[in-house]
Amino acid sequence: MNVCILMGSMKKNGNTEMLSRPFVEQLKSQGINVEYIWLSDKNLQPCKSCFVCQSTENIPGCSIKDDMENVYKAILNSDCIVFATPIYSWFCTTPMKIVMDRLFCMNKFYGNTKTHYGLLENKKCAIIATCGYEIEQGADLFEESLKRFSNHSHLDYLGMLAVRDINGICDFETEEVIQQAKEFAVHIYNACT
Repeated sequence: MNVCILMGSMKKNGNTEMLSRPFVEQLKSQGINVEYIWLSDKNLQPCKSCFVCQSTENIPGCSIKDDMENVYKAILNSDCIVFATPIYSWFCTTPMKIVMDRLFCMNKFYGNTKTHYGLLENKKCAIIATCGYEIEQGADLFEESLKRFSNHSHLDYLGMLAVRDINGICDFETEEVIQQAKEFAVHIYNACT
């Protein structure tokens, strides 16, 4: 089983990475292959809405040649995609939003293809999020957007692990939070096997 973690944080060793560490360790302890992609390290250009991707079949077919090509490969090779991001102004970070917009090319619903299908069909996805507000008012909009994306792309949405930052990095190092992250990894494992 392969899990692709798209890390949207702008800070290495920040809250979102801290929350992700026990999650990744638990997955690896169960023999799961984890590909961890730091989006802020990549050259990712925004979608141009050119629709070139909609005239290709069985490949993403994006006209933009940047590091998203490797992200597409990792996603296509995975069984589960984890969108890990801090919440900035009630939504994900800019690199994560670019990735979500560029995943448009995975759905072949809009162009000249003979059949309508999605390259992500039957894959699973989940969220790891950190935010400064209560979860219901901090991560809820991003979760709703990913639920809609999942429904549209025929992905199986597995849920969200979200933790609020009140006191800084120490909030993500507690035994309770570490246990939550490990349990969420077990949930992902069970849903994918």
